[in-house]
Parts: sequence; C-alpha cells; structure tokens
Amino acid sequence: MRLRVEFTTEPFDLDEAPAHALVAREVIEAAELDAVDVGPFGNTAEGGADEVLTAVDTLLRRTLASGATRISLQVNVLGEGDA
Repeated sequence: MRLRVEFTTEPFDLDEAPAHALVAREVIEAAELDAVDVGPFGNTAEGGADEVLTAVDTLLRRTLASGATRISLQVNVLGEGDA
C-alpha cells in the first residue's frame, strides 16, 4: 500500500524558519520516501505504508520536542493512478 502524507507545523514565522520546521524537513528528507515536496506552508511526501508511518511517528515526536505547538496532518491511501 502507498500513502501520501501532507503536514504543517506551527507556529509560523515568515522571517526565519523555526526549529520545529527545520526538524520536520530533516525528518522527511532523511526518510525512505519519494515525491517529497517541502515548502513554507505545507509539506507532502509519498511512499510505502511502513515508511510513511515510521516517518510520521518520528516527525510528530521530534517536531513537538523542537517547539511545535500544533501539527496538522493528513494521510491518504493512494490508488493505482495516484502515484
């Protein structure tokens, strides 16, 4: 099964990326995922279910520890034509 995760971490700071945003980028870029898109207002990554779920677990734990006060995420199961 393939999954797509979309997430944001808060609080936002448009002048300088907060520590939790940098940690989120590090976690997602280090995970064994593909189709990674990291941006200032949202992030998306796709991969196998185990890889996405492991990355989400790490993302939640590390960004909260780095000062995130809110993490919004959505996980979708991808159909054959969605990849």
